[in-house]
Formats: sequence, C-alpha cells, structure tokens
Amino acid sequence: MTDPPVLFVHGLWLHASSWQAWSELFAARGFAPLAPGWPGEPGTVEAARRAPQAVAGLGIDDVTEHYARIIAGLPAAPVVIGHSFGGLITQKLLARGLARAGVAIDPAPIKGVKPLPFAQLRSGFPVLSNPANRRRAVSLSPTQFRYAFGNALDERESGDLFTRWTIPSPGRPLFEAAFANFTKNSPAAVDTANTARGPLLLISGQQDHTVPDVVTRATYKLYGDAAAVTDLKQFPDRGHSLTIDSGWRAVANYVLEWLARVS
Repeated sequence: MTDPPVLFVHGLWLHASSWQAWSELFAARGFAPLAPGWPGEPGTVEAARRAPQAVAGLGIDDVTEHYARIIAGLPAAPVVIGHSFGGLITQKLLARGLARAGVAIDPAPIKGVKPLPFAQLRSGFPVLSNPANRRRAVSLSPTQFRYAFGNALDERESGDLFTRWTIPSPGRPLFEAAFANFTKNSPAAVDTANTARGPLLLISGQQDHTVPDVVTRATYKLYGDAAAVTDLKQFPDRGHSLTIDSGWRAVANYVLEWLARVS
C-alpha cells in the first residue's frame, strides 16, 4: 500500500518551500507530501525574488487549475492543506471532489463572507491601494510583513521569517477576493452546499490581521448545517504566520489528530 498523498498549497508572499517542516513531519507520520509552488513560481526563494514577473497576473482560477492538474497525476485523491489564499484554493478543490479531505488555515475569504475588518483592509493595502497591481507581482516590506503576518511575534522572529520565506506575489487574487461579493461569476466562489465532499477543517489564528478570526468564523457559517463534516479550530494568540513561526508544530499536530479522527 502506498502512503496517502498530502498536497500543501501556500498563499501570497510565502514560497512553497515554507512547507518544508510540515512535509517532513507528515512524511514521518506515513503521508507522501507534495508542496509544489504556484504556476511559474521559481524553485527557490532567491530565484523568486529575482523574477517577480514569473507570477505576475496569476488569478485564483489559474492557481486552482494548476493544482487540479497536479492532483490528476496522483495515484489517489490527496489531503489538501492550504494557508491563506491556499486555504481558499483548498476549499475549491475539495468542493470539486478532488481531495479526500481539506484543511484551510487562515483562509482568504470566499464569496459570501461579509465581515471586512480594518486590520484586513490594512493588510491588503500594499496591493489594493493601486489598481495597476492587479497585473503585477508585489512584494511586502519587513514592516508590512510584521503587521500582516508577524504581529503576534517579537520583531526578531518576524524579521527572520521575512528574510527566509517571503517572495513577490501576484496582486490579482486580492482584487478578486475583495470584489467577490459584487462579481457574478467570482473565482472566489466555493460550492459550500456540496454535501458529497470530504471533511473540511477551518483553522483560525485569533490574532491574525490578514484573515481576522471573524472572517474565518463567517466562512464556517457559510457551510451551515451541511451533512459533510465541517470543523473549526481557533488558536488564541496566533497570527497569520502560524504555519511557519516557532509554534507551527502545535498547528500541524492538531491537523494530524483531526485527520486521524475523520479518516
């Protein structure tokens, strides 16, 4: 019997290699991990920083179809684990029946989510403040990263994570999510009524500025009382960096425990 595949999907401003520790842990627990980057993403952080144009203009549908093609080549439907916009993409793949289970960590808001806290607006301001960024790749400064990702960390750890993992990312997904509720066929839409899908776990860092807890709770409510399993786990005192900071293992271990319960 082959090890069950687990597919990791990163979000904006983090390189695919930021899943390295998770991949090693899941491999030790009997999974076959994959952490491919977004379409066109260079293979290293350094190369991605030198070539921001490689991902400029990518939208939610482009990235979703990229991962759908990867899944089509796997021996079995994977568990999909995504962070931020990767969490939104995880929900889209799960709703399409392409994953056997999904974990969306601090997921970017899907269509139908109404709360728009100030912290979320401020986190997205480096992109949304300029409409031309819809066609560009945008980088965060260390200060912007500290507010959006590292606000629950001390300045040194936030700076270390910025140096190690951040890359330029396309602005288009932020615009697509921001205007989802005003767009008829928004790429941020997810079929939350699909009762035939696999189990879904939503995870929230309750100090998150980029995807505040109220946003993740609103996503959870959109799934209503559907027969398919939908669970919510909140981590107090954790921000948007919870998959890469010094507390990552507590989040990963909870995911493993949840998968053991729902498998």
